[in-house]
Amino acid sequence: MLQVPFIRDNQKLVLEGLAKRNFVNAKEILARVLETDETRRNVQVLLDNTLAESNALSKEIGELFKTGQVQKATLAKEKTKKLKEQSKKFTDQLNTYSKELQNLLFQIPNIPHSSVPSGQTEEDNEEVFREGAIPKLDENALPHWELVKKYDIIDFELGTKITGAGFPVYKGKGARLQRALISYFLDKNTAAGYTEYQVPHVINEASGIGTGQLPDKEGQMYHVGVDDLYLIPTGEVPITNMYRGNLVNENDLPIMATGYTPCFRREAGSYGAHVRGLNRLHQFDKVEIVRVEHPNNSYIALDGMVTHIKEILNELKLPYRVLRLCGGDTGFTAALTFDFEVYSTAQDRWLEISSASNFETFQANRLKLRFKNNDGKNQLAHTLNGSSLALPRVLAAILENCQTKDGIKIPEILVPYTGFSVIN
Repeated sequence: MLQVPFIRDNQKLVLEGLAKRNFVNAKEILARVLETDETRRNVQVLLDNTLAESNALSKEIGELFKTGQVQKATLAKEKTKKLKEQSKKFTDQLNTYSKELQNLLFQIPNIPHSSVPSGQTEEDNEEVFREGAIPKLDENALPHWELVKKYDIIDFELGTKITGAGFPVYKGKGARLQRALISYFLDKNTAAGYTEYQVPHVINEASGIGTGQLPDKEGQMYHVGVDDLYLIPTGEVPITNMYRGNLVNENDLPIMATGYTPCFRREAGSYGAHVRGLNRLHQFDKVEIVRVEHPNNSYIALDGMVTHIKEILNELKLPYRVLRLCGGDTGFTAALTFDFEVYSTAQDRWLEISSASNFETFQANRLKLRFKNNDGKNQLAHTLNGSSLALPRVLAAILENCQTKDGIKIPEILVPYTGFSVIN
């Protein structure tokens, strides 16, 4: 969430950033924000003055009674009664304007970093890196949704029977390969200095608001209505919310955390060939990395996260590319996002498998996540997160790109985790 003083002092910059995102009605909404904040601040002054007068009068009443000035004390008590009525009115007005201001701010996305290219869709994203040779497959090569049937390692129909479409059942070597990837990713992350956590898979409303998933503008969250809880869309949410409301020392930065969680997304409106098999699921596994950083270091940290994810993909020997997302494709809360895509030879297309984002102070402002700098002043931290990695499309790419006439060869780095080197 953007801070009102920042909007007030940088209106041109904010409007330019929102234009890069193709955010409609930006000028109108910013004007309403500033107008509502001005009214809120005026009411706050009235409330403060009323409370101060009431407190002073209460002390005076005590002195009047002590000195026997009962009539004056009685009149003063009548006045304090009216002041209390006024203060209640101002408090109600303040709450109304504060809520209205918050709702307006919730509509405004983060301001893109200066390096973010203009554009409206994924077609306008900028490729910044590519690695790995695209393998040449046999003419009889199959997409992963056919391979999993051939080798009986994932059952989509059984998942549909149990729950519904988008909830697959992993079987035998498919389940072991899934578990191997999770363990490998976690080992890589902890070796890089991230502390591993196991976190809840459901969150409360405050956590969803803190990292920007709520209000749920796209209807992606699964809501447990009876308890007013939400299934997590990504491990980023509970891991980052571990630090909600915290005041940390500057010397404690960076804070680096990782964790494995299942993720739940309704993916409303998803259909067609591009979402077949593992390409788009309602429940999937992911290993996440999260950082809380000093603002001066956050973009160095983002580069480090990108390098870390590259190392993982290099070890898996999967062909991949890195994209800098354009303004129109950058997520609501992010200032800068790099997407990773692996090439699926059997599908003849790129599949997104990871992203690394810097949110700057956008999440921290919602979370009230601050650090005490060396001057003793409280300052908002920067938050970052990345997938390292989301499993379904990594698994799909391994199955498709590593298929041979003798079976699916497991990447060498995973063999110690799987206990087998081929699925046949």
